[in-house]
Amino acid sequence: MEKYGFDNELYLKEQTDVILRRVKDSKFDKLYLEFGGKILYDFHAARVLPGFEPNVKMKLLSGMKDSIEIIICISAMDIERRKVRADFGITYDVDAMKSVDDFGEYGVDVRAVVITRYSDQPGASTFIKKLERRGVNVYTHKFTKGYPTDVDLIVSEEGYGANEYIKTEKQIVVVTGPGPGSGKLATCLSQLYHEHKRGVNATYSKFETFPIWNLPLKHPVNVAYEAATAELKDVNMIDHFHLESSNEVAVNYNRDIEAFPLLQRILEKITNSPSYYKSPTDMGVNRAGFAIVNDENVRHASHQEIIRRYFRYSCEYAMGLCDRDTIERVKVLMKDTGLMAEDRPVVEYAREAANTAKEKNKGNKGIYSGASLELKSGEIVTGYNSSLLHAASALVLNAVKKLAGIPQEIDLLPPFILTSLINFKKNILNGAPVSLDLEETLIALAIGAAANPSAEAAVLKLKELAGCEVHLTHIPTPGDAAGLRKLGLNATSDPDFSSKALFIS
Repeated sequence: MEKYGFDNELYLKEQTDVILRRVKDSKFDKLYLEFGGKILYDFHAARVLPGFEPNVKMKLLSGMKDSIEIIICISAMDIERRKVRADFGITYDVDAMKSVDDFGEYGVDVRAVVITRYSDQPGASTFIKKLERRGVNVYTHKFTKGYPTDVDLIVSEEGYGANEYIKTEKQIVVVTGPGPGSGKLATCLSQLYHEHKRGVNATYSKFETFPIWNLPLKHPVNVAYEAATAELKDVNMIDHFHLESSNEVAVNYNRDIEAFPLLQRILEKITNSPSYYKSPTDMGVNRAGFAIVNDENVRHASHQEIIRRYFRYSCEYAMGLCDRDTIERVKVLMKDTGLMAEDRPVVEYAREAANTAKEKNKGNKGIYSGASLELKSGEIVTGYNSSLLHAASALVLNAVKKLAGIPQEIDLLPPFILTSLINFKKNILNGAPVSLDLEETLIALAIGAAANPSAEAAVLKLKELAGCEVHLTHIPTPGDAAGLRKLGLNATSDPDFSSKALFIS
């Protein structure tokens, strides 16, 4: 049974009220609101705050759509590097285009896409043409001269003034972008510079979710945020500016605290008046802590997220995607919180399933993988690989059988269908390996459902797997990873490869 700890509707009301007060109850004509984190599909928040709806921030913006418009930022450097958003497996430029579509579906106006740190990079230039030919307004901003030391140069015609002004019409302008380093803050400040030159009294604020400022520094929710950003080397700290100005303890993270004096000077230079904000916490809009209704459930969920991040970074290190310092950082967080990898319930079951596969295939060479899944009821289902199916494929089939009440001995995919598909991969597509990965298995199951009532019943249960916990003893292949992601499963794996081959299709 799912355990809730967060009141989504209360959060929606609290956050909306604070944003509106920033402009309605103040002396400012316009608010540039930088959005930290994901606006849509914020699965990290949903995992650590049970009850948090992944799309609640978009609902918030949609509810204020008459007062807001959107600027989307993306770094030209991220476009060139083909940087990937891990939760969707898509590159940042594709994510930016998807965001334009998503905002449109919710009736929220996208004013422009800004390519930041642009210096005629070929990939970025191609992306600009692609957007413009689809009717999207595109602006380019170069690296700001003088940043971060020369405030006089930064706030001048050679600094922010060198950027083209983006004309906006509504009172609140939300500035967002895929991932950190997209140039959101620089775009906000550039716009403030141009607005004040035009006599518009505009201000800046930041929409944040993590860390949660009014929770203790070492609260598991805040520790989970550190684990999630270990590759960025973010560290949660007490906001000493806030403590000094209001005598109130607040948590923020190192980059915002370190940048605050500079940001304060820039804002004062732009507005030619003392800073409206006394601390980075003042600058933020974050009411998530006020919507936590069951701290025990939130703590448990956050502990599980810390363990998930440990497995994720261990796998990324094995694949060459992060350095040793990142893993060591998460290990320290695990130790400080008193956690072990085996505190994730599905881990031991997956390893036992792999051992079962090895026992059944004694004397046969090969790597045997296990997988396990925890249903919403708390029941654990397992699966392991064979000559026909990947471990993830066997696992999902076993799970939907359990949910549909189908006896395990009944085949959802008859052997002759599996054999035919495997021969097709081997002989026609020259595929290796030939056993079916999860994505292939799901397609086969959907086709089989047309003639097999059991398969049809199983297909109807697939949606009930969303949000379930999964662990594999080996890093999933691309087809397995795609299938797990599309089913909405919270999957982790041990940092071992399922094949000795260097290339796995």
